[in-house]
Amino acid sequence: MKNYTITVNGSVYDVVVEEGATSGAPAAAAPAAPRAVPKAAPAAAAAASAAAAGGAAGSIKIEAGAAGKVFKIEANVGQAVKKGDAVVIVEAMKMEIPVVAPEDGTVASINVAVGDAVEAGALLATLK
Repeated sequence: MKNYTITVNGSVYDVVVEEGATSGAPAAAAPAAPRAVPKAAPAAAAAASAAAAGGAAGSIKIEAGAAGKVFKIEANVGQAVKKGDAVVIVEAMKMEIPVVAPEDGTVASINVAVGDAVEAGALLATLK
């Protein structure tokens, strides 16, 4: 793995890139794009995240991996989900990116609505 620090529009991100063995596989089978984690969020986004976290009912957070727009909500509050199940789908650069449950649990809260703009790292839902 390699660590990089990248600045985009004044926001600083630490990026970890995993190196995989190249087997001549087609590009569609390539590993997922690296996930950027913001070092310092803009004040407005930080305030919105803090407000959303205040209403969270679960202890397991589901956060956006990339900035975009909430395209679809796949799970409902009270629904049981398994690790890897899509909870929210975020659209970024005309791609639909499923945000999945990090472990088995029950959806405790959905903190966004379809059409909401979200930043990378924003709290989308919680599990218990």
